[in-house]
Amino acid sequence: MNIFDALKSNSEEGVDASKDYVNASFEYGKLKIFQILTYSLSAFAKLLLIGSLLCMGLIFMSVAGAIALGNYLGNIALGHLIVGLFLAFLGFIIYLLRKRFIDKKIISEMSNQFFDSK
Repeated sequence: MNIFDALKSNSEEGVDASKDYVNASFEYGKLKIFQILTYSLSAFAKLLLIGSLLCMGLIFMSVAGAIALGNYLGNIALGHLIVGLFLAFLGFIIYLLRKRFIDKKIISEMSNQFFDSK
């Protein structure tokens, strides 16, 4: 009878240990999701704040540059047209190079956060 009691005790300890492992794994998963979510949200908030300020600055500089260029050329509309074409050309260049720089940077940064060994 003593062997059966020892077997029962060992099997109960094994079940308890596996339950603890499953619970700890579940808690780790929740914490990992929380870490990734907060990192992503923080990065998005920074991007939104800094991007909006830079965009407003670019708008003001573009308008001022277009007016100054228009005054220099003697035609305000021509100054606005040149600045608009320059910004469109810059946007087209960035669009062509998006996969080379932007996509790879985002993927590598997110993979470092998602697959880190901490």
